[in-house]
Amino acid sequence: MAGKRELFSAWAEELIDNAEISAEIVRLELLHVPTPTERLRSIPDDPQVLLEVALHASEDRSASYIISGFEQYLEELGADGSFEKRIYAGGLCFLPVYVPRTRVEEMARFSFLRIAREVPTIRPIDPEPFMRGSVPGFPVRLPESDPVDPELRVAVFDGGLGGTRLDRWASAIDSASLGSAPPGFIEHGTAVTSALLFGSLEPGEAARPYAYVDHYRVIDEKAADDPIELYDVLTRIQQVLSTRRYQFFSLSIGPNLPIEDDEVHSWTSVLDDYLSDGHTLATFAVGNNGEQDRESNNARVQVPSDCVNGLAVGAIDRRSDDWNRASYSALGPGRSPGVIKPDIVSFGGSAMQPFHVMDNSGVSRPVCGTSFASPATMRMALGIRAHLGGRLDPLAIKALLIHSADPCGHDRTEVGWGLLPDSLDDLIVCDSGEVRVLYQGELTPAKYLRARLPLPSTELSGMVTITATFCFASPVDPQDPGNYTRSGLDIWFRPHAEKFASDDAIHPKTKPFFRASDFDKEKDLRTDAHKWETVLSKSMQMRASSLKEPVFDVHYNARMSGGPNTSAEKVRYALVITVKAPRNEDIYDRVVQTYAGQLQTLAPVIEIPVTS
Repeated sequence: MAGKRELFSAWAEELIDNAEISAEIVRLELLHVPTPTERLRSIPDDPQVLLEVALHASEDRSASYIISGFEQYLEELGADGSFEKRIYAGGLCFLPVYVPRTRVEEMARFSFLRIAREVPTIRPIDPEPFMRGSVPGFPVRLPESDPVDPELRVAVFDGGLGGTRLDRWASAIDSASLGSAPPGFIEHGTAVTSALLFGSLEPGEAARPYAYVDHYRVIDEKAADDPIELYDVLTRIQQVLSTRRYQFFSLSIGPNLPIEDDEVHSWTSVLDDYLSDGHTLATFAVGNNGEQDRESNNARVQVPSDCVNGLAVGAIDRRSDDWNRASYSALGPGRSPGVIKPDIVSFGGSAMQPFHVMDNSGVSRPVCGTSFASPATMRMALGIRAHLGGRLDPLAIKALLIHSADPCGHDRTEVGWGLLPDSLDDLIVCDSGEVRVLYQGELTPAKYLRARLPLPSTELSGMVTITATFCFASPVDPQDPGNYTRSGLDIWFRPHAEKFASDDAIHPKTKPFFRASDFDKEKDLRTDAHKWETVLSKSMQMRASSLKEPVFDVHYNARMSGGPNTSAEKVRYALVITVKAPRNEDIYDRVVQTYAGQLQTLAPVIEIPVTS
């Protein structure tokens, strides 16, 4: 809340005088003005410190007085703000400020200052620290053909490409005003691009890429020791994304900073806002800080993998049934909303079984890291698009990836929704006794969507397992981390069309499906925080006899700053439902017959091998 001091005094007097209003105001749990000390985080002890400052100021001209006022205030303190590097996102303005350590608390007294914290550096991107194994490389033959879908392009933002053997499928693009790139940066960029094109290499001929790669070098030699470079890197990424050329991009770099529950970083704010329309799928490496101290949260997923509209990817250590989270892979949980982080895990390599990437010598190179699990996951997403064509939105592909992930008994904080399958077969092909449907489209605020589950008109026998995954894209509110997503879903499962809770009920009886118990914080359970999560996924087993024309009824709620939002826009959604009925091997054909003319079969537009 913000206002003139005299207005708060008048409000307090009105509350005392008006009993009716006083009775209503008990709904307020806390009214608190943050002290300057509470606005400061991780301040170094150096005589002159570099801080990231977040101001409550939008890009609108009406807020320009806040920026000019802060600039004048800094001059009075002997501080220097890099206003030319400021970044706006979600009603906040982020900028780096050099300030004497003795004047930091005075700076924090500025009325519109939200937070000031140490500016983090870029994550270490030299791949050498992650080459922990002594496993030798092997000769690799590259394919002699163009990508499976020559019309499909994906953007990578990383350390750049040299003159490499990947030139047939990858274009190296240097952002404007860049300095030189150290060899380690180029090596990392080449390794990331190799992972996106081929996955982890194996002896013999590499797999055919699914798409062309545009590799944007967005960092130079200053990234290693100049924290302000963090702002320039984000600005370069913004400039590329603003062209709206890409439906897919992969990011394995970012701030060397674990996420915080009560604040949203500028990188997360900017990228989440870009992804909020649901037209783009982005994969983010969660970070290689998983071996750091857990109690201090230093092992927690790093910015910007806390984006609720992106896909955060962690790493596992081996490709076998006894896999585990790779020790270096950052841990969850994420912030609520967005508590399930990482979203999924994929093979990232270990000393025991490295991830192999392409080397310019024609021999594979053993590496490991979430930097490679993330683009390898994007490769699977591109495989779905190449196989099924443009009929699937990027958001639907995200839903399919999460829907197919299997935690295999591992804790959610370590693996999120689970391990991504190695084969496209497991993502898009139905087994015997199984049928899968996908809904995609837009949700209108305060309106209802009824989604039918794919069951035939004829009776089934035995037990039926229903798995459903909702994904939707949401506008975000970085000013209010506790109410970060502006969109939420109320979902009712009605399993039987002829069973009602009472004689006068209009709609069939509901049964819990997506439960808040998936999210274990007491505060979240009391506030139904789960409905504001942008991903919901659950399985339930039922007797076939208890199902008759089952449906999900979905209601879209919109909010802003925790209150109702009457001017909200439509949001994009995707829903994947799989029904497994082992005793009914022909369920797929029966469902197709029942819904003839209503459901569209997703036939491949390009025939490709359904392997990784």
